[in-house]
Amino acid sequence: MANVLLFADHDNAALRPVTLNAITAAAELGDVTAIVAGKDCAAVAEELSKVVGVSKVLHADADHYAYSLAEGIADMILSVADGYDYIVAPASTSGKNIMPRVAAKLDVQQISEISGIVSADTFVRPIYAGNAMATVQSTDAVKVITVRATAFDAAPAEGGSASVEQIDAATKSELSEFVSQNLTKSERPELTSAGIVISGGRGMQSGDNFSMLEEIADKLGAAVGASRAAVDAGFVPNDYQVGQTGKVVAPDLYVAVGISGAIQHLAGMKDSKVIVAINKDEEAPIFQVADYGLVADLFDAVPALSAELDK
Repeated sequence: MANVLLFADHDNAALRPVTLNAITAAAELGDVTAIVAGKDCAAVAEELSKVVGVSKVLHADADHYAYSLAEGIADMILSVADGYDYIVAPASTSGKNIMPRVAAKLDVQQISEISGIVSADTFVRPIYAGNAMATVQSTDAVKVITVRATAFDAAPAEGGSASVEQIDAATKSELSEFVSQNLTKSERPELTSAGIVISGGRGMQSGDNFSMLEEIADKLGAAVGASRAAVDAGFVPNDYQVGQTGKVVAPDLYVAVGISGAIQHLAGMKDSKVIVAINKDEEAPIFQVADYGLVADLFDAVPALSAELDK
């Protein structure tokens, strides 16, 4: 059986949900050893040991792993990479930052955002903003892969019994240093892991009008997203953006309000289980992918929806 080394994405307190999807993909390739590198992250290693599909957990703890800087984490992965046929990570912000460096140092070509596994060396991945699927074959001895989380089911978080091995941290890289971060704090669920997402587009006309969507989101326990047009117009911060150059989501319910449905946006949400679109333009492309569509002025439809939810 092939050996797989999986980078576990986390926040030092808990696993990020995308890691569970990546484990499902990794388990299809072989025996999975997961690596957890962080600061005071023993709880993450323990959590990971219970995930079905993980055979072993490698835990490295050091101050310089606190913020998952690519240089340090890549060196950590490479220090234990001997003997593994695959090095896998979720296609998250951290995964996309770290894995190209791993691939470059191994002198292999990364296989990005796979959405399907055909065989041990052949994979399916989206191209052209998800409008075409490419089947690619790799002849590299070690295959460095990122996994599109929305394409694979999450591995069960309970039921596993992997051993946890403490390993030495790699030497701190001097190539980069953490300076600061500004985080948006919200009581709503994180966009990529939310079960319901309600997004607004240019049709919202202003940032103030997003309060209508936020009101509905709070009633449904949903996350709020936006199209690139709404973000570029300054209506909402860029961490709201759903699409090819934003976040890829696949919630149980996606509600698109005032979004025309450009292919760049569809690439980020078309795998949602149920899509509802509200747009006054009946020719809007969003209706081609929507399960339910309402041709109406959003400034009439959204308040009416909010009122119904109050009943």
